[in-house]
Amino acid sequence: MRKNVLIRSIAAGCGLAMLAAIAACGDNTTGSSSSNGNASSSTATKISGEFSGAGSTAQQTAVEAWIADYSSKNPDAKVSYNPTGSGAGVSTFLTGATAWAGSDASLSADEVSQSASVCAASTKAFDVPVYISPIAVVFNLKGISGKDKHLNMDAKTIAKIFDGKITKWNDPTIAEQNPKVTLPDTAITVVHRSDKSGTTKNFLSYVKDAAGSDWSYDLSENWPNQVGQSGKGTDGVISTVSQADGTIGYADASKAGDLGTVAVKVGDNYVAYSAAAAAKVVDASPLDTSATGENRVVIKINHNITEANAYPVVLVSYDVACPAYKNTKTAQFVKSWLSYVVSKDGQDVAASNSGSAPMGDSLRQKVTKSISAIQTK
Repeated sequence: MRKNVLIRSIAAGCGLAMLAAIAACGDNTTGSSSSNGNASSSTATKISGEFSGAGSTAQQTAVEAWIADYSSKNPDAKVSYNPTGSGAGVSTFLTGATAWAGSDASLSADEVSQSASVCAASTKAFDVPVYISPIAVVFNLKGISGKDKHLNMDAKTIAKIFDGKITKWNDPTIAEQNPKVTLPDTAITVVHRSDKSGTTKNFLSYVKDAAGSDWSYDLSENWPNQVGQSGKGTDGVISTVSQADGTIGYADASKAGDLGTVAVKVGDNYVAYSAAAAAKVVDASPLDTSATGENRVVIKINHNITEANAYPVVLVSYDVACPAYKNTKTAQFVKSWLSYVVSKDGQDVAASNSGSAPMGDSLRQKVTKSISAIQTK
C-alpha cells in the first residue's frame, strides 16, 4: 500500500513548481504539440506547455505518481496538481482556472449546467472514473489498533458511532461482534472531514444504503451533524485520528498507515479492506442512469452486496473535463492525460504507489470512449 519514494519525490517537485501558476494554467499553455489527437496513448502525442489540475486529496498519491510517469514520456509538459479537496477542485475548474478537476463525487446537475460557461463549442463538462480505492474506517485505540489490526462492525454499528449514539468502545453492540477482543471503557471520538468532500459523500453513501433507518441524514459532501471533531482533507483526518486514543474516522485506504481499521459485515462475514475486494464491488455495480449528460460515466455502487470477499465501502474518484476547450493545446493535453491515466499502464502505476484497484477492462472501454470524444482541433 505504501508509495514508491522516488516517484513521489519527482512528482512532488513538479507539482510544487507549478502551484503558483494554478490560476492561469487552465487555458494558458506554451510550446507545441502534435496535431494527432490519438486518445489511446500518452506517447502518441508529445505534449508541451504548463497545465494544472486541482481537487481530490484521496487521488493525491496516485496523481503524483501519474505526473512523474507522464512527464517522463512528455518531458516538455509541466503538470501540477493542487489537492484542495473535491469540492474546491470542481469549483476551481468551473472558473476556468484549471484544465481538469479530481473529484470523489460525481458532478451534480447544477455543476454540469455551470460548466457551459467554461467549456467551448456549446458543450458541458463530463466526469469519468479514474481511481478506485477502498475507504478505510480507521481507529486509534490503545492496545488494540495497529497496522493490519481490525475490529468487526456492521453498517448499523458504524452509523450509530458516527451519529453519536454509541459513545464507548466497550459498548455491547461492538463487543458482541468482537468476542475475542477485550475492549476498553474508552470514550469514542468521531473524526470527520471539515471541508466539502467526495470521500465524505462516498462513505456516507455506504452508511445510508447499508444502515437503513439508523442513518437519517440526507446525502451530502458536507458532514451532516455536530458529532466529534473535524480535519481538513484526508491528511487532516488521519492526523487527528493518530493523535488521540479512542478516535475513529474515515479516509482513503492508502493513508491508513499504522492505524487500526474496521472489517465491515458483508452477508454473514466480516471483510477487511483491500484493493481486490473494492474492485469486486465496482465490477458488480451498474452505471448510474440518473447522471444525465453526454460522455458521463458514473458508477452506482452496490453497497448491499453479499458476495464473499467484497468490500463495499468504496471510493470511486472521477476526473472532470470538457469535451471541447477554448484553448486547443489544453484540449490536446487533457485528452492525452486522461488517456494515460485510465490506460493499463496508468492504472498499474496508481496501484503500485497508492494501493488502488486497477480499472477493469469493461469499465475502461466505456471511459476511453468518453475521453476519445474530446475535440482537439
